[in-house]
Amino acid sequence: MTWWRGRSLQARITVLAATITLGCLLGLAALAAAKLSPLLIDSVDRELTGALGPAGAEVAAGRALPVTAPVTVRVLDISGTPVEGGAPSGLGGADVGLLKAGQPVQQDGARYLGAVVSTPDGTQRLVVAGAGLVGFSAAVHYGGVWLVVVASVGALVAGLATWLVVRLALRPVARMRGTVRTLPPGARLPLPDSHDELRALAEEFNALLERQEQASERLRRFTGDAAHELRSPVASIRVQAEVAVTNPDPELSQETLGDILTEAERLSSLLDGLLSLARSDAGEVPPAEPVELVSEVRAAVARLPAGAPETRVSNAVAQAWAWSAHGEVELVLDNLLRNACRYARGEIVVSVLASRSSVRVVVDDDGPGIAPEHREKVFDRFYRVSDDRARITGGTGLGLAMVAETVRRRGGRVQVGESPDGGARFQVIWRSAPVS
Repeated sequence: MTWWRGRSLQARITVLAATITLGCLLGLAALAAAKLSPLLIDSVDRELTGALGPAGAEVAAGRALPVTAPVTVRVLDISGTPVEGGAPSGLGGADVGLLKAGQPVQQDGARYLGAVVSTPDGTQRLVVAGAGLVGFSAAVHYGGVWLVVVASVGALVAGLATWLVVRLALRPVARMRGTVRTLPPGARLPLPDSHDELRALAEEFNALLERQEQASERLRRFTGDAAHELRSPVASIRVQAEVAVTNPDPELSQETLGDILTEAERLSSLLDGLLSLARSDAGEVPPAEPVELVSEVRAAVARLPAGAPETRVSNAVAQAWAWSAHGEVELVLDNLLRNACRYARGEIVVSVLASRSSVRVVVDDDGPGIAPEHREKVFDRFYRVSDDRARITGGTGLGLAMVAETVRRRGGRVQVGESPDGGARFQVIWRSAPVS
């Protein structure tokens, strides 16, 4: 099997075509050889019947038998004795009985047919027509041999024709392969003029190249953004640590250690976000299950740190079940609430809404809001809005990106707009989960 997979497509198609053709032709040859003997016998019987009819009519009329070479016609009495004065027929009693019944008889390389007729004086006679089967066995044998030879030659011709046709058919593929090998970055395969499978293959390959370049560009941008974001807290920690080491003032050192702790927490949060996005990009998705959102929202509000703005839960339903995972729902709610706490002036309102096909969590804050031109980009990785919301520091630029990615891979979506208080409104929509 390994040898077979190592052969070229042209060789495999040729071998398969030749083998199938040989098998079909050999089957036809065997069928023809099996029918050859009955065919020859039928042809002899037709010739004997053609001679027997006129001979019987002549005997019934009392006239002499006509010459019917190469068929020999004999006239016998009912017991099988010749009555025309010729030599004994050589037919036994059983043979005579078969001939009188209209059955053919074959013996000693000859075949006979007979018919009983009445002469003008009322005497019954057995008219027998016979013909030799000279060369019959040889014809059947050599006919079968030649059929096998013809089948083999036909399979060979079919294999050669298949090899040439496949070679011609794959020539454009070889040219396309050579073009791909020398294709410069950013270039695309030229599309054939014909609208066939090769054009479809070229179009799909160009689409693959486009997706690959987009993925590479996203990876380069993500790597650059990640390096930039990691450089800032690491540099800050290093500078503050140097200040703490070189300054003997205990109060300043304590304050510096507090700043180092803040930057370390920011760095840790940034690394957690990067790892979460990397796992998502790698397709690591936990199994989905029904998650009750009302209780999850209340638990997320309870996890908010001391000093957070007043957060109120407004539920239109007692329970709402989403098709997701507990860890994913916690990540989404925690990031949305932390984002709202960072920018809210005094109050955050969280609402849970449900319909037959979907459930929604709406987070409203009374902060500066998000301008319409930034609303499509806030879910990009490391994107920060350059307005009043950016003046409050502490974010990593990954929270909303993780929210969008987590919800998207469950078939949901995230929307951003304006809250009734003029701040930002984030809506997370999941597919509703059936609960028994």
